[in-house]
Amino acid sequence: MALSGRRALITGAGQGIGRSCAEVFASRGADLVLIDKNGETLEEVRAAISRSGGNVTALVIDLVDFDRLRSGLEEIGSVDILVNNAGFDNPGTTARITDFDMESVLRIHVKVPLLLIQRFLPSMKSSGWGRIVNIGSIWGLTGAKGEVAYSTAKAGILGLTKSVAREAAPYGVTVNAVLPGLTRTPTIEKVLADKFKEMIIRETPLGRWAEPEEIARVVAFLASDDASFVTSAAIPVSGGWGI
Repeated sequence: MALSGRRALITGAGQGIGRSCAEVFASRGADLVLIDKNGETLEEVRAAISRSGGNVTALVIDLVDFDRLRSGLEEIGSVDILVNNAGFDNPGTTARITDFDMESVLRIHVKVPLLLIQRFLPSMKSSGWGRIVNIGSIWGLTGAKGEVAYSTAKAGILGLTKSVAREAAPYGVTVNAVLPGLTRTPTIEKVLADKFKEMIIRETPLGRWAEPEEIARVVAFLASDDASFVTSAAIPVSGGWGI
């Protein structure tokens, strides 16, 4: 699953799954372009990878600021691999979710990936090789009580993945999604109440939550030549939760 000679853009790379993707990709030889809105955590990741000999560029961008995002993309040039990982959650039931909260979740999870795909897919097509990996969620398959915005957005990622996969396949570009279950990220550890963590772990056949690197290794596989005949897939990495 070597990634030497490939240039990868990873969003939301300052912590959690995005950071682990950056570390795993770097360990397999990829050159990296990392984006996050948190400059402090992003710099920690950039510095650590650089000390290990990795070639990494870090850009502090709030992805929902489309003007800043478009200007930042001009600095990047082309990439071989795009990992759409950045996101956030605005919990709420159908009765309580506001228009703003719904639209902001759809914006970061669906519209931003679409914009990035629109930017980088043409060069991937021209080169005859490319990998796009979208980070979804098991909730995009199952839905979740009190998570109408997040579940809807993650289901939207599946439709985006499959539609772009059909368009890109004749050009040697694959497009896939990874669907994590409960994962030990800083946000989950801080925000999710223990009773909900415990409930999900009880419902997970493997009886634990995932480490971010376990998600990242699946992403790295899909980004490699080893996954050359895999496209339009939505791979649950959930320990069996949601099956």
